[in-house]
Amino acid sequence: MTIKHSLGTQVDAATLRMERTLPAPIERIWAYLTDPDKRAAWLAGGTMAQQPGELFDLRFDHTQLTGEVAPERFAECRKPIVQKSKLLRMEAPTLLTISWDEGPAPSEVTFEFTPQGDATQLVLTHRRLASRKDMLSVAGGWHAHVDVLIDVLAGREPQGFWTNLAEVEKGYEAQLT
Repeated sequence: MTIKHSLGTQVDAATLRMERTLPAPIERIWAYLTDPDKRAAWLAGGTMAQQPGELFDLRFDHTQLTGEVAPERFAECRKPIVQKSKLLRMEAPTLLTISWDEGPAPSEVTFEFTPQGDATQLVLTHRRLASRKDMLSVAGGWHAHVDVLIDVLAGREPQGFWTNLAEVEKGYEAQLT
């Protein structure tokens, strides 16, 4: 398998940045981020906060994404996982920032969207990553999830999430410090 899209980049020791062109107009992309049913098709269902400061649940069901069962090292992902997050900032339909897990030291993810005709430019920035291990996990995970989103938006059957993740992890392992 080959990596279909360029890898994200490490901005600093705790920040990952990924840029992708998504094959849909900005309003459709926004719906796939903020509507829990649509978001479940590529990332996680659950709920969605409406105002900054509100908590919401991300319900990850990785097996449902592409039908592929998680490999042994991700056995905990074979069942749905619920993650508490917080809406930090929302400027529909161009910007959304959320905490990524409301644990003791949550990282944060910002999605920035710019219309490009019938497509949308995504800049995803994940900040406050605690370690290289977290950086590698987040990089591979976001890459594989956004690949699923691109397939869903294009009307294609998404490729195997875990197979894709294993492939892109190798690239990130070589690239990230």
